[in-house]
Amino acid sequence: MSEANGERLHIRLHVYDTDMSVTVPREDEELYRRCAKLITDIVNSYSAVFKGRKSDKEILYMALIDIALRYEKESKRHDAMPFNDILRKLTSEIEEALK
Repeated sequence: MSEANGERLHIRLHVYDTDMSVTVPREDEELYRRCAKLITDIVNSYSAVFKGRKSDKEILYMALIDIALRYEKESKRHDAMPFNDILRKLTSEIEEALK
């Protein structure tokens, strides 16, 4: 099977304190590995500050919120909808002026 028709790869990821076996599309392997590292780094950061004062579950939730916030901010930065609206309005105005 080639990448074009969906070759999948069985890999092991280390995420914080857990080793996981996952099957991923071959072309996404590096992304999965980077994501596992990001999660581990963020959880380690929160653990360094809150270990012993917060439960492991709360620390994991803090890390999830951190990652989700990063995702939302990045999504907002790349939201093309406002630009598309402006282009539609300008196009309408130009077409109206050319009539």
